[in-house]
Amino acid sequence: MAMLDVNNLSVRFDTPDGVVNAVNDVSFSLDKGQTLGIVGESGSGKSQLAFAIMGLLAKNGRAGGSVRFNGTELVGAPLSTLNRIRANHIAMIFQDPMTSLNPYMRVSDQMAEVLVHHRGMGKAAAVAECVRMLDAVKIPDARGRVRLYPHEFSGGMRQRVMIAMSLLCQPDLLIADEPTTALDVTVQAQIMHLLGELQRDFGMATILITHDLGVIAGFAREVIVMYGGQVMESAPVDPFFARPSHPYSRGLLHALPRVDQEGAVLSAIPGTPPNMTRAPRGCPFAPRCDLVMASCHDSLSPLTEWAPGRRRACNRPVSDLLEDAA
Repeated sequence: MAMLDVNNLSVRFDTPDGVVNAVNDVSFSLDKGQTLGIVGESGSGKSQLAFAIMGLLAKNGRAGGSVRFNGTELVGAPLSTLNRIRANHIAMIFQDPMTSLNPYMRVSDQMAEVLVHHRGMGKAAAVAECVRMLDAVKIPDARGRVRLYPHEFSGGMRQRVMIAMSLLCQPDLLIADEPTTALDVTVQAQIMHLLGELQRDFGMATILITHDLGVIAGFAREVIVMYGGQVMESAPVDPFFARPSHPYSRGLLHALPRVDQEGAVLSAIPGTPPNMTRAPRGCPFAPRCDLVMASCHDSLSPLTEWAPGRRRACNRPVSDLLEDAA
């Protein structure tokens, strides 16, 4: 049995402009120690998928389908069940460490609160454990810095604090939502290397949510490509980068700079993501697709396995894309 089993997960938000269909029938599974990358443009539903798993949707949001963690159903679970699993077994690194940390509280108080609440530790013992974890994420002089305020840390150091906080209870699953956003390239590399080391040390599974395909290539073993709240393609990382089987995946890869091709021109995907208050009847990518067919505007092929471990949701025969790539 998979550690995390997501089946037909959907997320809806009631807004004054109508119902926003943020996530639509997403299914995947994750085993212990596995690293799954979820990639897509802003607004593709990546973060709301994570919030639904954690039971952290906004008040106007509702989730349908099933999320089972070690056999326990999380969709519709009582708050007591979610609180028992969150932090202790599933932890999350949120996008912006500056807004995720309370600027009015010392780092020691914010971190210790996790251990006091979830592990019942005393304050002194909790702070000592926080210092040990800050050492683990390689913050210099952790004992001296633990009582500082968030604004006294750099962006990279704040991100390390968030990572340390998420690992305090040694979770089985870590969800990292854009862990390298707004960080310079050198700090990004340090953070991702650190996450890799911590994953090996703690033996946890990881869901890495990002729009950066370079991060996916260097860290994940499996990748899910989302667009318009739906899974367009899923595959092991190496075959995905070698031969993407969906027009959207191909568009994302063509938009990446290539150091091995001098003078290569970057290709932008024309158009904008769909307005999910008026979800398209067919494929959500159809208006922007260079291989669109008439049937794409009316229907979307279900996510179908076309090779071992590889699935795609596309009306166009896979041979068309692979021949074009060749």
